[in-house]
Amino acid sequence: MTYKEVANVVKSFGLPFAYYSFPEGTAQATPFVCYFYAGSDDMFADDTNYQAIRELNIELYTDTKDFVLESQIETILKANNLTYHKEESYISSERMWQISYGMEVVING
Repeated sequence: MTYKEVANVVKSFGLPFAYYSFPEGTAQATPFVCYFYAGSDDMFADDTNYQAIRELNIELYTDTKDFVLESQIETILKANNLTYHKEESYISSERMWQISYGMEVVING
């Protein structure tokens, strides 16, 4: 995948989204998504980074637990061959749920 293709997958969720966070002063109503690359686990060969592999996090924020929306997002991830692990937490100070999908993505360009 390319970085643009990853962004298009996130866009296909049909929710407001931003890379890492929304600009200050542009608070979003839930549900919304933030995504970011938390690091890399590149493949090395011949003393160089042979293949870019990025650790992608996609975070869904909702006011209430939304199993249907999570299922829709997971269907899209699977359709795009993105295998993921899922974690959830409740952010009490914000009174919202955070559903995190973590995965590794091979970046081609």
